[in-house]
Amino acid sequence: MFVLDMAGHLIRRLHQQSSAVFVQRIQEAGFDLTPVQFAALDAINTHPGADQALVAEKIGYDRATIGGVIERLVTKGWVRRVVSAQDRRSRELSLTAKGNKVRIAVQPYVQDLQTEILMPLSDAEQAKLVQLIRKVVMATGASDATKLNSRIKTTNRP
Repeated sequence: MFVLDMAGHLIRRLHQQSSAVFVQRIQEAGFDLTPVQFAALDAINTHPGADQALVAEKIGYDRATIGGVIERLVTKGWVRRVVSAQDRRSRELSLTAKGNKVRIAVQPYVQDLQTEILMPLSDAEQAKLVQLIRKVVMATGASDATKLNSRIKTTNRP
């Protein structure tokens, strides 16, 4: 089958499988958290005081959609959003104590499921695959990817 030789198709399929495993394992652990929400929590933890645009850039998500993700995290009481002292139009984000507790509690599950996602590969193959994917992602650049993603959403229909 031709599509099984196409990187884009295989990456999409792996993303579907990865997301499904994430949601299942995290729900089994008793948490209501999506992969994107976890990525946002991690980015906010790494960059306290960041605004939504920076969080979107760091996790490779489009700026329009990240607002809903952040809103859900604020509603859950995991993220605090305050007006920036430097720019009143901007909102600075930080984890609440509850949000940081969830982030820390979920991390072992997220780490363990990485191995499950790549189970058919040896440890060395897993490390190499992650290294190669990171190389492609970093060469593309998050901002380029999110711009492309926005253009694709407006021009293509599933």
